[in-house]
This record gives sequence, C-alpha cells and structure tokens, in this order.
Amino acid sequence: MNRLKDFKIYLKENKDKGGLTIFDIDETLMHTTAKVGVVKNGKTVRELNNQEYNTYRLKPGEEYDYRQFRNAKKFRDESKPIKNMFEKAKAILRNVVRKPNSKMIIVTARNDFDDKEVFLDTFRKHGLDIDKVRVERAGKIPGYSPAVKKAIIINNYLATGQFGRVRLFDDALDNLREFLKLQRKFKDVKFEAYFVTKDGTIRTVKWVIYIVHT
Repeated sequence: MNRLKDFKIYLKENKDKGGLTIFDIDETLMHTTAKVGVVKNGKTVRELNNQEYNTYRLKPGEEYDYRQFRNAKKFRDESKPIKNMFEKAKAILRNVVRKPNSKMIIVTARNDFDDKEVFLDTFRKHGLDIDKVRVERAGKIPGYSPAVKKAIIINNYLATGQFGRVRLFDDALDNLREFLKLQRKFKDVKFEAYFVTKDGTIRTVKWVIYIVHT
C-alpha cells in the first residue's frame, strides 16, 4: 500500500515539474555570417563558419579571433531568421510563459557581444520577445569544446530539479550528442533532441547515429 502511495506521489511530482526548451542561434534560429578567425604568428590562416567552429581543434601555435562573433551590428544587419524555426520559438515561448515551472532559453557558443542591446534588438525586430528568454553564452566558459560548454550550462539547469522534460534544437550533432549524454545523470528527466537542417527542417535524434524524420 505504501509503495502504491509513494508511486502516486512520484507521478504527481514529475507531472508538476516544468519543461526546459533550448535553442541554439547560428544556423538554428538564424542564418548568420560571422566567422571565427584562426590566427597563427599574428596572421589569420583560415576562417571558420559556425559549424566548422563547433568541431575545429586548434593546432599548435594557433588561437581564435572572435571579433566577428562579438560584433552586434554585424549580427543585427546580416542575420536572417530561419522562418519555421523562428515561428516555432515564438509559439513555444507563448506557451512557456503561461507555465510557471517551465522555461525557454537560448544557449549559444558565442561569448558576450560588444553591444548587448543591439544584439537583443535583432530578436525584437523579428517579433521574438527576447526579454522573456535567458541567453546563455557558452563562449564565456574557458577550455573545453563548444559542445561540452553547452552541456555544462544545460547540466546546471537540470541540476535544479525544476524540470521533468528538456528539449534541444541545434544544427550541430556534436552538441546534441553531449546533450543526450546527460541522460545518464538525469534519469528521471525526459530528453528530446532535434537536429535542425540547413533549410530549417527538423529531425528527431535518438542518438548521434540514429536519426528519424518527424
């Protein structure tokens, strides 16, 4: 009898927990043009787009140049919303704000922009109420790959115990892989991973090598 009662309490607690929805920016919510420079001996030896940066490993003597990634004006003037993803984000946010235990956040590999308000105005201009969304900048975390940095941020949210469900929309499989690894730690949380293709369509990822159309 006590076991049944405990199980019912567990079900109620899990039902009462909120959902955490996470979006990437570059090539997930928006097509962007900023590139990360790779510098060696004071010279730029190559430039990386968002997807290349996610997997690039610096060679001896190389370092990153993030000036374009921090340029808020470039982001505002040149970024183009991916229509169906942007509309999905707006719809999810409208739903989330009605649920006190739920939250929508943006987790980007970028660091701080040189002008916060210009950066945020980009979203306002396209109708996303960014003032109700926390933007987490994984680039502020030293060391590690972008995928691991993002997983650290998501881990910290899940560790609060507030969420019974979590879903991530991202264009990089490495990011989705690290995200899904967190299932091993948070066994009572339902994970949903969505791979965003170049044209903005979405595929459900059960694991990094297993993708099915939705």
